[in-house]
Amino acid sequence: MKAPNVFVDTGAFLAALDRSDARHMAAKVQWEEMTGRGDMLVCHNYILIKTSAVISRRVGMDAVRIFEQDVVSTLRTIWVTREIHEAAAGAHLVAAGPDLSLVDCANFEVMRRTGDRMVFAFDCHFQDYGYERVP
Repeated sequence: MKAPNVFVDTGAFLAALDRSDARHMAAKVQWEEMTGRGDMLVCHNYILIKTSAVISRRVGMDAVRIFEQDVVSTLRTIWVTREIHEAAAGAHLVAAGPDLSLVDCANFEVMRRTGDRMVFAFDCHFQDYGYERVP
């Protein structure tokens, strides 16, 4: 049986990499389970940019190096095109809520286009939009 695609959100990356994060152990266990099963881990370049920026501020450049060298290389990265960005920006303007960011809207647009339904995230927006969230 083919391992599932699992979309990975910024919060999951941060929790897995930052030992001081309250969700670190849950994220670490989930990461090990997914990689152990051979799940295809998917994200997009906006998530990589956001994650790298937060890691550098929160944890430091050594953690950014680990993220870039050991994590990013294992991912299937979707590149946000002009069309994806425009669709996400339009959705963001329609949503007009403080809790839903442009990156969140890009997440939903990428997942809609790829057909991925499972997401490694701690943010409840994914469930609100009908996606299966793990852990």
